[in-house]
Amino acid sequence: MWPLLKIGGRSETGRGFSLIANMSARVSSIGDNGLGGWHSYRASKTALNQLTKTVSVEFGRKDNIACILLHPGTVDTDLSRPFQRNVPKDKLFTREFSVQKLLSVIDNVKKSDNGKFFAWDGQEIPW
Repeated sequence: MWPLLKIGGRSETGRGFSLIANMSARVSSIGDNGLGGWHSYRASKTALNQLTKTVSVEFGRKDNIACILLHPGTVDTDLSRPFQRNVPKDKLFTREFSVQKLLSVIDNVKKSDNGKFFAWDGQEIPW
């Protein structure tokens, strides 16, 4: 994968830099945690956030690679099904809708967004 990342930032790709986009979740945000719960899931996603942020600093220093984190929203999956009764209807997304929105976020990422955490709608999420 490293050779592909190294050449992905060449001018012929149109982006000018390679991008690593890791899938996280809003529940991993320490600053946005008002509910508690989901201890193991939160901890695992928070660890992913730390790893992505650390790698973004290292790659940003010497390589033409940016790293971001993405929150897909609440998607209608087996994982979310037990909790869906608490989710407003307009905030429960199909897989297709979530993917479409995340691809839009990815398409609009700039090199200066390196190390940031974005929601499905492009809004930055606090750490």
